[in-house]
Amino acid sequence: MTSTADTAAKVDPIEASVLHRRLKSITEEMGLTLLRTTRSPILNEARDFVTGLYDAQGQMLEQTEYIPVLAFALQPACEHIVQFFGDDIHEGDVILHNDVFSGGNQNNDVAVFRPVFRGGKLAAWAACKGHQADIGGAQAGGYNPEAREVWQEALRITPIKVHEAGKLRRDVWRMIFANIRYRIVEEDIKAQIGATRVGERGMQDLFRRFDAGRFDACIAYLFAAAERIVRREITAIADGVYRGESWAFYDGVNDGSRMKINLAVTVAADEVTFDFTGSSPQTPGFVNAPYAATASALLLTFLMLINPDVPHNAGLLRAIRIVNPEGSFLNARFPAATTFGNSITGPISDAIFRAFAQALPKMVSAGWNRMMGFTVTGHDPRHARPYVDILFLSLKGGSGATWNADGYNHIGLINCAGGILAQDYEMFEIHDPHRLVRHEYAVDSAGAGRWRGGLGVETEFVIEGENVTGIAFGDGVEEDARAFGLFGGKSGSINAIKIGYPDGVTMSPKSKAIIRNIPRGAVFRQWAGGGGGYGDPHERDEELVLADVLDGVLSVDAARNDYGVAIDPTSLVLDPSATKLLRSRP
Repeated sequence: MTSTADTAAKVDPIEASVLHRRLKSITEEMGLTLLRTTRSPILNEARDFVTGLYDAQGQMLEQTEYIPVLAFALQPACEHIVQFFGDDIHEGDVILHNDVFSGGNQNNDVAVFRPVFRGGKLAAWAACKGHQADIGGAQAGGYNPEAREVWQEALRITPIKVHEAGKLRRDVWRMIFANIRYRIVEEDIKAQIGATRVGERGMQDLFRRFDAGRFDACIAYLFAAAERIVRREITAIADGVYRGESWAFYDGVNDGSRMKINLAVTVAADEVTFDFTGSSPQTPGFVNAPYAATASALLLTFLMLINPDVPHNAGLLRAIRIVNPEGSFLNARFPAATTFGNSITGPISDAIFRAFAQALPKMVSAGWNRMMGFTVTGHDPRHARPYVDILFLSLKGGSGATWNADGYNHIGLINCAGGILAQDYEMFEIHDPHRLVRHEYAVDSAGAGRWRGGLGVETEFVIEGENVTGIAFGDGVEEDARAFGLFGGKSGSINAIKIGYPDGVTMSPKSKAIIRNIPRGAVFRQWAGGGGGYGDPHERDEELVLADVLDGVLSVDAARNDYGVAIDPTSLVLDPSATKLLRSRP
């Protein structure tokens, strides 16, 4: 019997490379379909989705993650669907899924799967997953800090066929969308179904060009190549156990609560184990993650530390082991509320960076700004219709600095790593009954360092909707939650939200809260914090410090106090002698 390794060894590497690029391009074509046909700005502007192709067993052939946190969001669900339906899968079937207790990562992230057949036999899957504007549950928009169980968060969609053998199941379709508030979601799911059709056509074209034997051999070769790259990267890390910890703040129920992420990373030869044993137990609120969300957070962070050219297929997982005991807030038991799970990516990444700072000091970054989200739902009087907005515009803070590079400004969450785009200003005002007043870099928000953190932003707009509810979900408002500095670098600024009411009252919501009956004319202001700095701030080039002062993103006082750089406040000219004196002080 010929082994997989033997088969892969006989493959023409150029032919395998051509197949790899074609698989990648199919997933990108699926993504372009979603960008052109979806209606929600969450999808067509913010690009909160992933597209992928999988083999008959649900293993990843190739993916394109338009935001990195979805790196592991489809394969577990695809494998579950294969097991669930068994032989009851037919050409023309379309299956929906979002259930976090059977491979899903977040309730609002709804996946569409389409089987692809070759000669009457199941050969592959085309799939995509996107964040929906609503998914039922007690709170419009899907984020419910008051939830104590999954049914208060969302409509659970366990694997269900909405098309069977090419025919729409109208009864099932109507039942699902009768439990979702916004018609736009139905249209976006239709767009996702269309994207899987594009994937199916692409795969069938490949099947005409590659017979089954050649195709399977090339896939085995590509899996082995991805595995080999990852193992080589792991081998370059010194063997040992590296420990890191981090904290998430406020479970939405108990004031002052803190949830610990306890991580031990064991590197042994060409394999790595991430062990979360000892992390805090699951919370009574929605600050919990399902297994898939934690695995995605881990993978996206680890992929930032190794060769970025590793193919995104099932082979990259073979050298990575995850220990994540059920019952912790990183792998919550049914029927826990878990909508905040994707947002725990920030604290998870912090723990991983802290651990690998010991082994890969020039690869890790300082802390990224924690997410502080604020969803607004209400009625738009201009068009007499409901609206919802996650406000990606205002939550994008700065990334952490790294060796030889400042952090990225206004990049957003590490789980999105630049994938989530800020809304276009005009589209923001067209989509929402909001009038944008200010959106600019926040002064003194970046953590000081030889390489400074990325800048956060300040956003201000006037709410002109009716029956408006705001939902705060995040952290970073606590002093301890600032984006941390590394190797002498300083922390970034904290997050903050203030709502000014027309009667002159100003309120600051908790980091997890529902604020009901926000009146028309209220002014919303948000400060998204900056990233952490890397290295001693006194080693930063004086001209770079001056440039930030001239750009208006660093104050003269901060230049002096944090960097030891003296700049005349009137002329904004560098004072070399005073700077030398400041930097010579211990």
